[in-house]
Amino acid sequence: MNKMAKAAKLITKRRKFFEIDVPILETKFELIGNSIKELENRTLKLDLTRQLRGKGVEAKFKIIIKDDKAIAIPQKIKLMSYFIKRMIRKKISYVEDSFTTPSQESMIEVKPFLITRKKVSRVIRKTLRNKTKNWLEDYISQKTDEEIFNEILSNRLQKPLSLTLKKTYPLSLCEIRILEVKRKLNSDEIPKIKKEKEKEEKKEKEETFIDQLKEIEDEKIKKAEEEIKKTQEKAAKKEKKEEREEEKATEDEEETKDKKEESEDKEKKKEEPKEKPKKEKVKKETKTKKENK
Repeated sequence: MNKMAKAAKLITKRRKFFEIDVPILETKFELIGNSIKELENRTLKLDLTRQLRGKGVEAKFKIIIKDDKAIAIPQKIKLMSYFIKRMIRKKISYVEDSFTTPSQESMIEVKPFLITRKKVSRVIRKTLRNKTKNWLEDYISQKTDEEIFNEILSNRLQKPLSLTLKKTYPLSLCEIRILEVKRKLNSDEIPKIKKEKEKEEKKEKEETFIDQLKEIEDEKIKKAEEEIKKTQEKAAKKEKKEEREEEKATEDEEETKDKKEESEDKEKKKEEPKEKPKKEKVKKETKTKKENK
């Protein structure tokens, strides 16, 4: 009888939907389970293309329970292959790398992916690879896992990296292809946080560099506008000159016509008195003939 009662109890149990909070995405999802404890250490895979406006990213989360609440913590971010293929063009060079570096919480595997605007020599590719590795190691060592994932999804990590790499060669794409948490660090393995002054100096350098870029762009825009104004003024001057030349040509034509008419009138006047004396001579001859008769 006891066995039958246990079986009946097992049959009567129903699975429920439990809410899972994803703080990075500021959203909530639901998963089926008998209890919240069963959801612990389970993994979630989400496609974030819509949330990132067409950027093909797949994210992997791990569920942790805190205060009887399920929270999804990011474990891996991956750029989809179709997105990378779409960005690759002819007559370019791409740079890849793979390395592990410690953050303030865990050991992280990083795989950056760079695309140059044109084909580049092997030396430039090597320098780009080394600079990205050094920059990312310094950057990741000072931040927690959540901060790193947040900054990659919001594109706050890629922008300063691309600005620093522009000094060597300009890039058309600067992305992190894969970012994955491998294991948690021991207390001895956690890197020391640098002083705030050094961070501030870095920020100031980045800001000054960005300001310099803006000034250069503004100067270029001003030069272009000045050139456009100069070309417009030249075109207007040319039009005025052409109009003046046309007016002068019309005036010269009118003057020549008037002169011709005047010369024709003078010729006609000169011819008329010559014809009259001839008629008078003929009349005199006729009179003399009549008298002689």
